[in-house]
Amino acid sequence: MMQRDLEVVWHPCTQMKDHEKLPLIPIKSGRGVYLYDFDGNGYIDAISSWWVNLFGHANEAINKKIKKQLDTLEHVLLAGFTHEPAIELAHRLVEITPESLKKVFYVDNGSSSIEAALKMSYHYHRNQGRYKPLFLSLTNSYHGETLGALSVGDVSLYKETYEPLLIRSIQVPVPADQSPQAAMDALEILEEVLIQRGGEIAALIVEPLIQGAGGMHMYHPDYLKGARRLTQQYGVHLIADEIMTGFGRTGKMFGCDHAEISPDFMTLSKGLTGGYLPLSVVMTTDNVYNAFYCAYEEHKAFLHSHSYTGNPLACTAALATLEIFETEDILGKNEKKSHYIREKLRKFESLDNVKEVRQQGMVAAVELQGYAPHERTGLQVYQYGLKQGVLLRPLGNVIYFMPPYIISYKEIDQMIDTAYEGICQLIGNK
Repeated sequence: MMQRDLEVVWHPCTQMKDHEKLPLIPIKSGRGVYLYDFDGNGYIDAISSWWVNLFGHANEAINKKIKKQLDTLEHVLLAGFTHEPAIELAHRLVEITPESLKKVFYVDNGSSSIEAALKMSYHYHRNQGRYKPLFLSLTNSYHGETLGALSVGDVSLYKETYEPLLIRSIQVPVPADQSPQAAMDALEILEEVLIQRGGEIAALIVEPLIQGAGGMHMYHPDYLKGARRLTQQYGVHLIADEIMTGFGRTGKMFGCDHAEISPDFMTLSKGLTGGYLPLSVVMTTDNVYNAFYCAYEEHKAFLHSHSYTGNPLACTAALATLEIFETEDILGKNEKKSHYIREKLRKFESLDNVKEVRQQGMVAAVELQGYAPHERTGLQVYQYGLKQGVLLRPLGNVIYFMPPYIISYKEIDQMIDTAYEGICQLIGNK
């Protein structure tokens, strides 16, 4: 299988030449927090298979709902037609998201939802007779890898490579750390930019509280409160990219809930279907929706569509996922587990090669220091983890934990102890 794969498959976020020395791992099955290879080895999925899996692999409740839907309707176009899972899911999402979000636009994946939100914001202003060609985002941000999403991100490698293809955007500093003062300092600069260029800016886009691909950088909810106030004051939309932070990752259902704010747009994906199927949505307000509601000849309709928009199987998986939140005290259980993880993290603070330990809800990160990029310390920890039965996939020199919510305390011990041992091993090898 490894050889057949390498003959034809081009893997994402991978330097394929690495696999001349680093074997691929064919996975045969998954159950709970574990992935199993063909030799029977189990690996704790400490990163939820790229942050999507909430309630474990092969979850019986989600499986059952999808199988039932499969015998009824697998797919139908959502233009001129509708179906029960899409309707029911939209109502449920309106109920649980911030109060001003009343309309649901279905898309296929996280990057596509960012594209749709950017287009909606720009097009809204155009329908109002305003030309606002700029978007504002935070330094160190990441919002996906399609061209619009790349444009509002701040990953230098991407921007340097694709710069001629990108739409226009500017960045303001992300708060330096999780302190309220850092939030205030960053807000001062945000206001200066809005005063100077607010008339050109369609929207500010942020990852609430945690910048995922930006090394799990975290900041205080006060920044979200201030950003909401300032964007409203200067007539700029606020887009909350909750693709990674949504559905309980931050300790509340959504990152915005920590600041008690309601954005103009909220993008959701990843955990939306419990990690089962591709699906994303753009949540927005009645005000935005009404700007596109017109007679055909007025030419104000929103121009965006995907073939698998609102797929019934994916919507059913999402409904099954939300039902687990509703029938079990997931956020309460997560709070206890996050406290336990916090205590386990304390031992990292005494290591000389650890720069910072940070946590927000069910996301934790250990940032290493003293290593150059070419040393690939993260890769060394990744390889050590696999030998110990734990899937860790570090972001550069940041070792992070984002496991499925069903992880047991014993499995938390194994996950964190393995990372600790791997990091200690680096000291010994230095």
